[in-house]
Amino acid sequence: MPAMFASRNSVTWDERLKTGFFVTCLVDLMRPSVGFAAVDLLEDAGCDVSVPERQTCCGQPAFNSGDVASTLPIARQVIEAFADYDYVVVPSGSCAGMIRTHYPELFENDFTWRRRALDLAERTYELTTFLADLAGWRADAPGGSGKVTYHDSCSGLRELGVREQPRRLLAQLENVELVELPDSNVCCGFGGTFCVKYPDISTRMVDDKVDCVADTGAPVLLGGDLGCLLNIAGRMRRKGVKTRVYHVAEWLAGHHDRPGIGDPADDDR
Repeated sequence: MPAMFASRNSVTWDERLKTGFFVTCLVDLMRPSVGFAAVDLLEDAGCDVSVPERQTCCGQPAFNSGDVASTLPIARQVIEAFADYDYVVVPSGSCAGMIRTHYPELFENDFTWRRRALDLAERTYELTTFLADLAGWRADAPGGSGKVTYHDSCSGLRELGVREQPRRLLAQLENVELVELPDSNVCCGFGGTFCVKYPDISTRMVDDKVDCVADTGAPVLLGGDLGCLLNIAGRMRRKGVKTRVYHVAEWLAGHHDRPGIGDPADDDR
């Protein structure tokens, strides 16, 4: 753990690390409150947070569709936008995985850009990993409360090893009871373009996920990837399931006094 993170309360403004926040397309367009919650958590952990205006999509939709020619200029734009930050933090396992895992692969035959891609990859972290493993975030406010369950997104879990980190953070909230979700590591059926290419299979998968959530008896579902949460929440609403859905950043930051994802009164859409 870096020395300036050893004691959050003793960090001064001059000591704060420059942290670039990668908003992600879905957070920007569908649920900005996730971004505001994440920035609150990062600043509480002692970070000097900036949101570069030059950032764009990480390029994952094009990459997953095999359109490498379109992905390359997008990746270069992101690399340049975040070149001057000590850390880059992303509230999404899939977007963080794209930057950490696939950017270096994209530039395998371009030494200069591969070196820059590797540099960015080494500085990029999924939000809960950064808070739990590097920043040593400690809860100093109540946050959300009650019984919750948690869905592990595929990219965060398999590409980045994100599993225990959000659970450790939630354990700091005094009034939260985490009920483990059956098959929490099983895909919800979103998979970015997968749900478009294979809608019947995707629907069956998300139906299974909704049933697992119901089996926990928890009135709240949390997760770290908005794509998964939008998919699950949308299916719940179609099936009349009343479980509230939030990004884990919203719960940790105490931004839970607003409608859940997919709720009719959601102001973000």
